[in-house]
Amino acid sequence: MTALAVIGTGYVGLTTGACFAHLGHEVFCADIDEEKVARLKRGDVPIVEDRIELLVEEGLRNGRLRFTTSPAEAVRECEVAFLCVPTPSAADGSVDLSHIESAVSMIAADLPSGSIVATKSTVPVGSARVVERVLNRHDVSVVSNPEFLREGSAVVDFLKPDRVVIGADDKEAAIRVAALYLDMPSPVIITDPATAETVKYAANAFLATKLSFVNAIAAVCEAVGADVDDVMLGLGYDRRIGEGFLRPGPGWGGSCFPKDTRALLRISEGAGYPFRLLEGVLEVNHQQLERVVDKVERAACGSLDGVVVAIWGLTFKANTDDLRESPSLAVIERLLERGAVVRAWDPTVDAPRPPIPESVEICADPYSACAGAAVLAVLTEWDELRWLDANKVAELMSQQAVVDARNILDRSEWLRVGFDHQGIGR
Repeated sequence: MTALAVIGTGYVGLTTGACFAHLGHEVFCADIDEEKVARLKRGDVPIVEDRIELLVEEGLRNGRLRFTTSPAEAVRECEVAFLCVPTPSAADGSVDLSHIESAVSMIAADLPSGSIVATKSTVPVGSARVVERVLNRHDVSVVSNPEFLREGSAVVDFLKPDRVVIGADDKEAAIRVAALYLDMPSPVIITDPATAETVKYAANAFLATKLSFVNAIAAVCEAVGADVDDVMLGLGYDRRIGEGFLRPGPGWGGSCFPKDTRALLRISEGAGYPFRLLEGVLEVNHQQLERVVDKVERAACGSLDGVVVAIWGLTFKANTDDLRESPSLAVIERLLERGAVVRAWDPTVDAPRPPIPESVEICADPYSACAGAAVLAVLTEWDELRWLDANKVAELMSQQAVVDARNILDRSEWLRVGFDHQGIGR
């Protein structure tokens, strides 16, 4: 059992704390948001994430998981302190490290001698040196331990990771952090801090590249009359490629891919390498958003001015309530710019909240969002949407047109009912 501190209780921090407590460690989580900490102390989890509520409840019950608003208090008896604070994009696409520097400043004086500061936040190459500089403690080691958690399956990803990456100049510190993951059936890579920091960006940039490639192939499929789903099935069986991230969609987004892809571009530019491939990845994603909006406009007979559009799904992916850089919202903003009236449903949203535009009407269920709509657009792959009654939707809408940007509806059924059905890559 190891005494751990976790600074920050967002998706990464709360998952890290709850999972380490589940593994038997003593975990003290800190966050400066007083309301959030008060909720967490009651077992009220403020995010939608599979199994996280159960683990938080378990940790509170057995006393292995605690919460505080004082980062200094959290680290006073810790052996390892994990930094899990936001690293947002600056205006130029680079990474804003002010939250990291602030967190380190708050804990520097209270860290026990011989303890370790491990950075889980996604940070650019060289950030370990920034942490060391702000820390200014020769008796405290700094380690890079990037996270590879997918929202919606973060608990599973933490407990059964594909790999654990640890970067440190102090190999003894790296081994101590690696020991925390010994019960997990996954390879552990110990390297230097710069390499560990680069692995995280390279992974997200590659996945973003894969998604943009799929959406570009979907455009080709539409042009030549091929079916993108079968094309991707054929690709996925190739072991060199793999089946993951081969689903077309309205574009990719979320809290990581856009930010990290832009950041890697800035890092490469700063190092003197023009990363043209990654520039293309971003451009293809922008084009995909526009293509979906164009599909909706065509379904509305060429004009969206005053047309009611029903939207199913607002979050950037299913099984999360995260709206950050959601492709759904990017599509909605473009629809509004073209004059559309938007009525939307999402199982995690019951009222307008940032960054949802105020003019968007939030509906109580998928069917009510369709009332009087001329076009329905499916923008998030919520599983329950697969089983909705196409006949009932047809009765509610003013005309029968659907743009399934996730290819999750039964196309033959919706065509049978009389819908003009447009998918992606079909």
